[in-house]
Amino acid sequence: MVYPYLTGLVAGAFILASLVKVFNVEEVRPTYRLSLLTALAFLLIAPLPLQLHLGHPLRSYEIFLTPNPTSAMAMFGFVYLWYLMGVLVLELWFEYRRDLIVWSREERFPMSLVHRALSLFSTDTSDAAVAFDRKAIQVITVIGIPSAFLLHGYVGFIFGSVKANPWWGSVLMPIVFLMSAIVSGIALVMFLYMVLTPLRGEPIDMRCLDKLASYLFYAVIVDFSLEALDFIHRLYQSEESIHILGTLIASKLFMSLLVIQIFLGMLLPVGIMIAVRLFSVTAELRKLFYFTAIILIQLGIFATRWNVVIGGQLFSKSFRGLTTYKMEVVGIEGLITALVLLALPFGVLLVLLKVFPPWRRAAA
Repeated sequence: MVYPYLTGLVAGAFILASLVKVFNVEEVRPTYRLSLLTALAFLLIAPLPLQLHLGHPLRSYEIFLTPNPTSAMAMFGFVYLWYLMGVLVLELWFEYRRDLIVWSREERFPMSLVHRALSLFSTDTSDAAVAFDRKAIQVITVIGIPSAFLLHGYVGFIFGSVKANPWWGSVLMPIVFLMSAIVSGIALVMFLYMVLTPLRGEPIDMRCLDKLASYLFYAVIVDFSLEALDFIHRLYQSEESIHILGTLIASKLFMSLLVIQIFLGMLLPVGIMIAVRLFSVTAELRKLFYFTAIILIQLGIFATRWNVVIGGQLFSKSFRGLTTYKMEVVGIEGLITALVLLALPFGVLLVLLKVFPPWRRAAA
C-alpha cells in the first residue's frame, strides 16, 4: 500500500517537471527543480516497503545477477535502476552542473568540496557547454516520460494481471494507477511549493499556482472518469463476483471508498476548484482553497491505494463471505513502520534541498 503510493508520487512529480522542458509551459517553471528533487527523494525510499516485505531482503541484489524476464516484479528492479540513474540523476546533474561549478568557487569548505565533487570536478561553464546541458536535459526528459509511465504503470500491471482476483483483474488498472499518480504528484509539488516559498520569505507566484491548479483539475477529472468507467465495465460484465464486490463496497469499503476516496478525495476538491474558476476570488482566498483541495486529494489517493491493496484481500476465493483486515501497530508491516516510510522521503528531500537549492541560481 505504501509502495504504490510512493511510486505514484515519483511518476507524477516527474511528469509535472516535463511540462517545462518538453512542452514549454513557462508558468510552472518555478516548480521545475523542486519537482525533480521531489521525484528523486521519493524514488530513493520507494523500494524500502518491498525490501521490508521480503523474507530475505539481503538477497534482493540477485535479481540483477540472475534476471528473469518473465517476472514483472523481478524486472521492476531494472526499471527502477534505469529510472533512477538513467533519467533522474542524469537530468539533475545536467540541470545543476553549471550552478555547482559556480557555487563551488564562491563557497567555503566543506560545501565547496561537496558541490565540486557533485559536478564531477567539471570546470567548463562556457555557452557551448551550457547549451549542450540544455539539449541533454530535453532528450532525457523525452525519454523519461515513457519511463515514468512504465515505472508506475507496472504497479497497476501487477494488480491488473491477477485474473483470479476480480477486484484487481482489470485491463484499466495500469491506466487508473498512472492517472492517479499524475494527480498525486501534481498535488504534492503544489503542497511543497506553497509551504516552502513562504518559509523562505518569498511571495508565491500566483500564475504558477493557478496553472498547477488547472492541470490538477483536469487530471482529477480524467482520473475520476477512468475509475467510473472501470466500475461501469464491471457492472456491465456482471460476472459471478459482482455480488460479493457490491457487498464489499457497501460494507467494508464504504468509508474508505465512497466517503474518503470519491467524496472527500475527488468530488469535494473538484467542487472547490470549480468554485474558484466560477467566482472572482482574491489571491489569498485562492491559496486557501487550493491548499485545502490538495490535502483532500492526497487523502483520496492514499485511500485509493488502500482500497486496491486491502480491498482485494477482504473476500474469500469462493465469493461467499468477507473477512476483516487488522492492522498491526508494530512490526515490519505495521502502522509505525508505514508512518516512518511515509516520512522518510521528506527527510531525504530536506537534505537534497540543502545540497541542491532549487531557488538558488548562479549568476550569469
